[in-house]
Amino acid sequence: MSQPLFQRTPLLDGSDIDVKREEIRSYFHTTLNRYEQLFETLRNDDAYYKKPITLRHPLIFYLGHTATFFVNKLILAGIISERINPRLESIFAVGVDEMSWDDLDSTHYDWPSVEEVRAYRKTMRNLVDQLITTLPLTLPITWESPWWPILMGIEHERIHLETSSVLIRQHKLEFVQSHADWQPCHKSGMAPHNELVAVAAGTIAIGKSKTDQQHYGWDNEYGSHTANIAAFQASKYLVSNQEFLPFVEINGYRNEAYWQGEGRSWQQFTHAEHPTFWIKKGDAWYLRLMTEEISMPWDWPVEVNYHEAKAFCNWKATITKQPVRLPTEDEWYRLYDVAHLSEVPMDARTSSNLHLDYYASSCPVTEFAHGEFFDIVGNVWQWTETPTYPFAGFDVHPLYDDFTTPTFDSQHNLIKGGSWIACGNESLHSARYAFRRHFFQHAGFRYVVSDAPATQPSSNYETDKLLSEYAEFHYGNSYFDVPNFSKALAEIAIAAMGSRPARAALDLGCASGRSTFELARVFDHVTGVDFSARFIGQGVQLVQQGVLRYTLIDEGELVSYKERTLSNLGLDHVKHKVEFYQGDACNLKSIFTGYDLILAANLIDRLYDPAKLLNNIHTRINTGGLLMITSPYTWLTEHTKKEAWIGGFKRDGENFTTLDGLKEILGKHFRLIQGPQAVPFVIRETKRKFQHTLSEVTIWEKIS
Repeated sequence: MSQPLFQRTPLLDGSDIDVKREEIRSYFHTTLNRYEQLFETLRNDDAYYKKPITLRHPLIFYLGHTATFFVNKLILAGIISERINPRLESIFAVGVDEMSWDDLDSTHYDWPSVEEVRAYRKTMRNLVDQLITTLPLTLPITWESPWWPILMGIEHERIHLETSSVLIRQHKLEFVQSHADWQPCHKSGMAPHNELVAVAAGTIAIGKSKTDQQHYGWDNEYGSHTANIAAFQASKYLVSNQEFLPFVEINGYRNEAYWQGEGRSWQQFTHAEHPTFWIKKGDAWYLRLMTEEISMPWDWPVEVNYHEAKAFCNWKATITKQPVRLPTEDEWYRLYDVAHLSEVPMDARTSSNLHLDYYASSCPVTEFAHGEFFDIVGNVWQWTETPTYPFAGFDVHPLYDDFTTPTFDSQHNLIKGGSWIACGNESLHSARYAFRRHFFQHAGFRYVVSDAPATQPSSNYETDKLLSEYAEFHYGNSYFDVPNFSKALAEIAIAAMGSRPARAALDLGCASGRSTFELARVFDHVTGVDFSARFIGQGVQLVQQGVLRYTLIDEGELVSYKERTLSNLGLDHVKHKVEFYQGDACNLKSIFTGYDLILAANLIDRLYDPAKLLNNIHTRINTGGLLMITSPYTWLTEHTKKEAWIGGFKRDGENFTTLDGLKEILGKHFRLIQGPQAVPFVIRETKRKFQHTLSEVTIWEKIS
């Protein structure tokens, strides 16, 4: 491609503040420029609104999403206080994680125009550029630095540079067009005969420290992991289209013996008979690239999902009578070490088809040698046998607490090495990206032969301290004869409803979701909404699996293991009546309306703008419906700026309580019909330490 080198991810340290400031400014703008240039491969405005695949949003969402991400993180970090466009930021806030291949996103959205989104992006760009000029900068940049969310936004945009290129590749040809700066490789020849190369036993040590880091990293890169790797053999090349062809020709897609249970279900649902980017025309095969179809380049790497790669390995194991499988993440790192690789150079082309240094496509598997192997990094991502898991010492970043933790479900497998468009953090040795096994990326595979089993570290038990405490708070034991708080609130709400209609309820700030389930004992449908995807993930898990497992700290490093089930709680029969969404209570989507009851439990004193919620909440409740607010009124400036408190201060020399504030705001549309009433709750921290709190409950009837 004719473009200069695409700027590399900056080092976090340096000796000159002004130079670093300008380096990050350049990194920001070049990233946005390249991302916006990618969308120039769309032929017309219709291409923005037609879904490339049913499981994802149309591309207009992704054009706006990455800009909204900057705004949301800067607000969360307290760096800015005002949104640019609350309507767009509600629409573009949360993407789609394909829960399954048959999950169809049928939600209707009133998408903005392309020009409106471009204007929004320009406003965001000017805002961040000004912050880069004015924000205090201390080197090295750390997790706690106000610059971290800026780097986070840039790296997030680079992730979507790649994932959006996949969606463009999945779009119909009539919606895309060639572009001078997105030209594919034009080389192709005979595919090599693949062979096995011996890899000696060795040790790998990976992970990052927050106090000793060179580059920006996502949370799953932090902590430490070491492993002793047994000797194995690995394929010299990535599996090429040519090497994969016999598996297609013997109808390997239809032979259930080669497919694992999940993969077999995927194949039977999709009726796949060959890789998704392969196209058969008569007797000839073609390959779909990002903006065109070309005659099959047989010496390029095949691009498949995990299920297809695993089925191929099972077939090859059958015909060779050898233990063929995909490599583990640890084995991939061993390959990296024996190939003596290093990071992408800052100011020269890398020796891999990586970081957009060469092509806007894959290339022959023989082009980039890495020691005795080829393409240990670059060309296409490489599927591994390893479901993603946390390293020892893992911690979530408070500005993005759901980047990785929702994938600790044994259903997202790690891909390694990066593709031709893997840039920034994606191109680093430390990168750890994982996708659902049916997911299509620019991803292929190499295989290994090893008698050692592919060990899969478990992350089935929730070990995050806060999430475990909330799991116990919602679904666990009662302590000191204090009834379960979430259940008690639902019972109070249900009693207050009396003979009123009980069709739909909203549990706003639902956290782990116990009240959502309890309300469903009476209501026809209950929606749980929380800002944290990590919390609602527990409710979703109970809906899908009926069981929640977690650890509780007893003392020091000693923990106890807990298992809670909906059936034991008497809630299994209502799970079909509940659903969970991630959402900002101060900026809710318009679809959340028409409720007979809204429960806002321990929420208002944790919002950045509680009055914004309270001034508009009447629009979401049916006339005669109820609003139930509970709160210990623990106003803290870390959650709510003092000027946004609705009570808990002096006004005109007199005490002005939160109840006074509620009456003042809600009095226009509600009347207080019950309370205030103190309801206690207890949160277990350790075996011998508990929080005991009183929450004040008030119930309001909508009158207009």
